[in-house]
Amino acid sequence: MHALVTGGAGFIGSFLVTRLLQEGYTVTIFDRYSAQKKQILAAYVDNPSCTIIWGDVSKKDHVKPHYFKDVDWVFHLAGKGNVAPSLADPLMFHQVHVDGTIHVLEAARRARVRRFIYAGSASCYGAVEKPTPETAPIQIDHPYALTKYMGEQYALHWGKVYALPVVSLRLFNSYGPRLRTARTFGPVFSAFLAQKLAGMPYTVVGNGTQTRDFVFVTDVVDAFFRAARSSASGEVFNVGSGHPHSINELVALLGGEVTYIPKRPGEPEVTHADISKIQTQLGWEPKVSFAAGVKRVLANITHWKHAPVWTPERIQEETQVWFEYLGKHGGRMT
Repeated sequence: MHALVTGGAGFIGSFLVTRLLQEGYTVTIFDRYSAQKKQILAAYVDNPSCTIIWGDVSKKDHVKPHYFKDVDWVFHLAGKGNVAPSLADPLMFHQVHVDGTIHVLEAARRARVRRFIYAGSASCYGAVEKPTPETAPIQIDHPYALTKYMGEQYALHWGKVYALPVVSLRLFNSYGPRLRTARTFGPVFSAFLAQKLAGMPYTVVGNGTQTRDFVFVTDVVDAFFRAARSSASGEVFNVGSGHPHSINELVALLGGEVTYIPKRPGEPEVTHADISKIQTQLGWEPKVSFAAGVKRVLANITHWKHAPVWTPERIQEETQVWFEYLGKHGGRMT
């Protein structure tokens, strides 16, 4: 069996590649080059079962048809992260998440791959304060959510029109070792890791009682495997733990000082995945508890040599982007 993983040098993608190789699959990794990604893939360079291709999915001429020849499964994880950058540069997010997805879909369908698994995002649900099933209304609050949802819809449409077996996994708050550190207005786990490495207090927005549905990376990878091995087609599945934890719980497990900053308008109080569909149809269950997962992260925390250095100036940059956007839209996300 041969699998191609776009975004295979990223956080989830690199764990997926490891699992595929461990189980005896031949793997092609397609990702945009960076020094940090080169570090991540160093262990695979001499593996005869693994081919590394540096390219950008948003550029059609990079996604060459022969890369997909004899590929059985395509896992499409290539993407841009974080809300604030999508507010500052929505065109870039469209190029990667929408144009890039179409480029990969076209190459996959022409090669007649057996399965196409799309990494979707639970951000398409917007601010929902109860367990969220896949049938919940779509509420798009920012360009990141919009472009990820558009990519999902293109994948499902290609599946319907061209008989390409497609499954989309809407990921909630994934975390684990090798998680990219981020600035304050990145994903909360990434931001806290950056602050811990910098010896700075955790910046908790609001009072910290808001909850997030954290799901450990190896459980996410298992969901991708089960989707690929299943006969499901044209389906969307939530991937979360089903048991949200508060931000205060997270900082208590990480250990360290806390500083509280004003809550940002438009952020949900709760993310909570209803995972009954994936449990029933794919037999998937999250296995790593939140406490055990955080412990693993702390045991493997890494400051990437080429990663951006977290500074107060970077916080200010993203703060400005966020509130400029809100100021143009009546003080709320629209």
